[in-house]
Amino acid sequence: MSHNLTTIRPRLLAKDKSLAEVSNEICRPIENKPSTTWKVGFTLAVIFFGLLAFTLALTTMVGIGTWGLNKSVQWGWDITNFVWWIGIGHAGTLISAILLLFRQKWRMSINRSAEAMTIFAVLCAALFPLFHMGRIWVGMYWVFPLPNAFGSLWVNFNSPLLWDVFAVSTYFSVSLIFWYLGLIPDIATIRDRATTKGRKFWYNFFSMGWTGSTRTWNRYEVVSLILAGISTPLVLSVHTIVSFDFATSVVPGWHTTIFPPYFVAGAIFSGFGMVATLLIIARKVLNYEDYITIGHLEAMAKIIMLTGSLVGIAYITEFFVAAYSGVEYEQYAFINRATGPYWWAYWSMMTCNVISPQFFWFKWARTTPWFIFFLSIIVNVGMWFERFVIIVTSLHREYLPSGWALYSPSWVEIGIYLGTFGMFFTFFFLFAKFLPVINIAEIKTILKDSE
Repeated sequence: MSHNLTTIRPRLLAKDKSLAEVSNEICRPIENKPSTTWKVGFTLAVIFFGLLAFTLALTTMVGIGTWGLNKSVQWGWDITNFVWWIGIGHAGTLISAILLLFRQKWRMSINRSAEAMTIFAVLCAALFPLFHMGRIWVGMYWVFPLPNAFGSLWVNFNSPLLWDVFAVSTYFSVSLIFWYLGLIPDIATIRDRATTKGRKFWYNFFSMGWTGSTRTWNRYEVVSLILAGISTPLVLSVHTIVSFDFATSVVPGWHTTIFPPYFVAGAIFSGFGMVATLLIIARKVLNYEDYITIGHLEAMAKIIMLTGSLVGIAYITEFFVAAYSGVEYEQYAFINRATGPYWWAYWSMMTCNVISPQFFWFKWARTTPWFIFFLSIIVNVGMWFERFVIIVTSLHREYLPSGWALYSPSWVEIGIYLGTFGMFFTFFFLFAKFLPVINIAEIKTILKDSE
């Protein structure tokens, strides 16, 4: 009997695999001893993690006077880095939730890593506003509506900063549950393959008694869809509320209604940039090139190109609105961005975020891993500069020239920022060593035999 294959859609895996091959190949890094590459990378990450602990301890003991903030620029690297990390955390749940609802099967090779990236990035982001408060030990009373013994001190429900706390904490909680739920069938697979009592015990504990029965799978699918439905509006709401931190103020350069869609597009842009960075390394180091194919990289490059173009339109719209408004403070804020003391940050932002993604119009650029990796780094650098431009250039010259001041970060701020990379990659290396980077159960559903 002849067997006809459709040519409408390209294959999602590079080679035909059996069910056993999928389990063996994806579980190999977990079951084998750590490679030299893993050991070197993990050691470097731990060293930078230690730098984070040291600089945060110094900030806590001495105070945020160790930072380079001044009377005008009271938000500097801390909030820049907070918004940057939150933006990076967007792609994970976007890939998992929205692409799941749209039944996009190409997400199956990349969703697990992207979800992990979301969790770790949000943890890094949360550090900055917490330590910016100075007295972190009473921070819970300042960010959550809890009864306290400090007189009339109470949270301000009219402030977007408060809703920012709710949005980010809710997003983190739902993303963590969604990530863990997706891991359960794969943890059970590792449990069943475990050869030592210790591994069998711990993987059995975290698999929560998974049996793989039809009823279990049915409940798993239902809960996954419910969580995807909950997560989808959260993806859009988190960075919208982050943008309200700025848009609801009267600071020139911040007071604009375009911020919510502009921030969401920028978050997806930077998030996919970081996903591409991580997965291009992972597919090479972990030998996953059959699973994370050129097709996956090309799909991510297209999204980066689309969202980068949206961000570019937002930049131009900001300038037009400022010019058309007739408000001289607003007009000066944007002229100052392009020609003021921080012009280098502005033009770095424009080059990285507007010009560089346009290379992805060419198929060669979208299908060449080293070039995608290079541009993904450029995108992340550019998005960091975007947050720096929005925050610092708007604050350092507000209404009164007597309040104008320049800002530069202290070594403590730089140490905290570099330290968050250590924290992020320490968690990511541990994740890659003890949990499957690719979703085994979902990959098995798109094998040729399964179809």
